[in-house]
Amino acid sequence: MKCHLAKSNRSRQERAIASATLTALAVALVPAAASAAAQSDPQVIQKLEQHIDEVEQQLQSMKQQLEDLKKQNAELAAQQRQQAAAQQQQAAEQQQQAAQQQQLAAAAGSSSKGLAENLSLWGYGEVYYMHPVHDTSLSEFDLARAVFGIGYRFDDRTVFNSEYEVEHAVASAGDRGEFEVEQFYIDRQLMPWASVKAGLFLMPFGLLNEHHEPTNFYGVQRNFVETLIIPSTWREGGVGFHGSTQSGLTWDLGVTTGLDLGGWEINPEDPLYQTALDLEDRSVAPMQATHQELQLAKAQHLSQYVSLNYNGVPGLLVGGAVFTGKAAVPTFPSGLPDQRVTLWEGHARWTPGAAELSAVYARGTISNTATYNLDNAGASNPVPSEFLGYYLQGAYTVWQNGGYRLTPFMRWERYDMGHAYEGIPQGFTTVPTGLASDGLPWPKPNDRVWTFGASFYLNPHVVLKADYQIFRVNTDFQRFDLGLGLAF
Repeated sequence: MKCHLAKSNRSRQERAIASATLTALAVALVPAAASAAAQSDPQVIQKLEQHIDEVEQQLQSMKQQLEDLKKQNAELAAQQRQQAAAQQQQAAEQQQQAAQQQQLAAAAGSSSKGLAENLSLWGYGEVYYMHPVHDTSLSEFDLARAVFGIGYRFDDRTVFNSEYEVEHAVASAGDRGEFEVEQFYIDRQLMPWASVKAGLFLMPFGLLNEHHEPTNFYGVQRNFVETLIIPSTWREGGVGFHGSTQSGLTWDLGVTTGLDLGGWEINPEDPLYQTALDLEDRSVAPMQATHQELQLAKAQHLSQYVSLNYNGVPGLLVGGAVFTGKAAVPTFPSGLPDQRVTLWEGHARWTPGAAELSAVYARGTISNTATYNLDNAGASNPVPSEFLGYYLQGAYTVWQNGGYRLTPFMRWERYDMGHAYEGIPQGFTTVPTGLASDGLPWPKPNDRVWTFGASFYLNPHVVLKADYQIFRVNTDFQRFDLGLGLAF
């Protein structure tokens, strides 16, 4: 618009100058014409004089227009100079602000670059209300666990992961609670299809051990098969290689610490567990009680593991894993033979639409237990030579709206922590036949359990749970549970 006004003023000025030039030429020629006409007719002279007066008036008008145009041009030029100066000042201020922001970013980056940008945080937690049906005095309300994870990416191929867990709200010498390191390892990518990890990491067994956040499983508490037969959460220290292929096959294999059978409590005066909750919390199963968690772990013998999974078909996961290795044996009595612990499992999950079907089978053995059991004949808790468990589970999402989701489920499972024994002399039993200090029979190390319940998700990260469990062997364990779980 400003350019158009300037051009318009120049055009008007040019027209005024041309008109004035023509008028001046006319004035210069009028006297000559008047002189010639004066000799012929006085009236002509009068007309010429009038015409000269008109021309002079036009010249004066043209002159005033020229002055006005000059004044307008001067004002416009001054205005353009002011605007140009203001724009230059604004641009200079913007450049200065940008430079300051760059300096602040550089200062912040010098102190936090490589930390905040590469740091990752996560966590999960569970709160339980447990209500035994046959003895309500044993009801408990518990902050079962609070877990916080810290990860750090050193570069595009090197990552550190760790998790720290507080169990039962308070961890001290006089409380049931514990503070423990659940994971602590470095993972380095070697090539697009293979990586290596080293440190303390979760073992790749079953459906739950590596994915044990409360939003990932049904039921207030974790199932018994993946707690008693496959320890939860089972971790070992070592080195592992893992990767995946484009066809949907994932693999994981490595060398880790093994078990310490010296951790087995062979002759307790009272049952190690008196409720269903005790089964999960008190390390009563063979591998629960003897895996070392990298706590000054005995490492004269190392174990090996391999895990394979296939998820190349949409909605289907199938896999299995094997762990085996010599265990550290008790120091008393001396001269015990080498003992090998082996665990193998198979698992499957199918999710056709709103339904979910899953199954796990796990079986473990401990070799050469006869000598130890014979040396401790009559003990209330001999070492089993074989233990096993399996379950079938079905779930179906009956309602979903936005982040809300309601999914009822049903599970049948069997666990047997003492499926077979060696070295039990004739006349001795593997479970005491009398009564415990609470006046109840000693519980059996095996059961068949029905679990009915539902999970109500407020969103994918927060879930409310309820279930009812029926125990066919240890009928006193029957219970109703409520739970709150979260993961982020």
